[in-house]
Amino acid sequence: MRGSWCPPVRARRSRRRRATARSARADQVRGSLGAGMGFKPQHMDDALHCAAPGMWFEVHPENYLAEGGPRPAMLDALAERHPVSLHGVSLSLAAAGPPDAQHLRRLRRLVDRVKPVLVSEHLAWSTWAGTYVPDLLPFPRTHEALARVVENVQRSQDALGRKLSLENPAHYLALAGHDWSETDFLAELVRRTGCGLLLDINNVHVSAHNLGTDARDYLDRFPLRAVTEIHLAGHAIDEGDAGGLLVDSHDAPVADAVWGLYRHVLSLAGARPTLIERDGKVPSFDELHEECVLADALLAECREAA
Repeated sequence: MRGSWCPPVRARRSRRRRATARSARADQVRGSLGAGMGFKPQHMDDALHCAAPGMWFEVHPENYLAEGGPRPAMLDALAERHPVSLHGVSLSLAAAGPPDAQHLRRLRRLVDRVKPVLVSEHLAWSTWAGTYVPDLLPFPRTHEALARVVENVQRSQDALGRKLSLENPAHYLALAGHDWSETDFLAELVRRTGCGLLLDINNVHVSAHNLGTDARDYLDRFPLRAVTEIHLAGHAIDEGDAGGLLVDSHDAPVADAVWGLYRHVLSLAGARPTLIERDGKVPSFDELHEECVLADALLAECREAA
């Protein structure tokens, strides 16, 4: 844009070197992670007293951006006890415009305070002309879209001083107009930005069912070397859809089919930090932790076989 300003190349490179160093330190911590779970405030006491090896917790940072108050204090206490990951839902990296600069500044303050072991976002868009929508929306994977996402990821990584990991989306209908397969799009995004990937295996299962594709074939083509984290979650069936549409609802235990795909990924990629997600019909901490124990057992088998 005419008249716009950008920092000198040397300054941008210096910031990226510092971000790389911070991400390398986080990589060292990440190597000790096993299976964790999405943090819920009602589980605070259980979380603080949990002594399971490799336990970690993930939060949506948008819920903890207030300056003071009980929620930031709760997150600070959790981060003193366990490794914490920030999993964002509002950067809108595939939108037509750049991420909101004020939001990035607030998020940077949270990153600096909590020092998360991972920082992740979704490959989606949720803003248009200054309006936010409460969803993570798909887009055609065109060459233009790739250039836009690359720019927004680089802008976000520079602003946050950390490497982002991008999550593969869940799909509910087939879009036309793609220039790239999803796995090739993600691989090229990694190559151009140095970002990592968050592999959501429930999203893979849901998408394959809804689009009539093969989940294992997708995983075989996925750029697994870039995966920094795996998500496991439950899903629901849309009873109003005659075809049995699956919905990435996060309100049920991890399905057997998803556990099977998880075993397949571990056989291909080796052990990765794994998160159990539950956002609806949230059970007790102990019930969620049972799924963590199962994931930890599979991770241990994977490490022993390596």
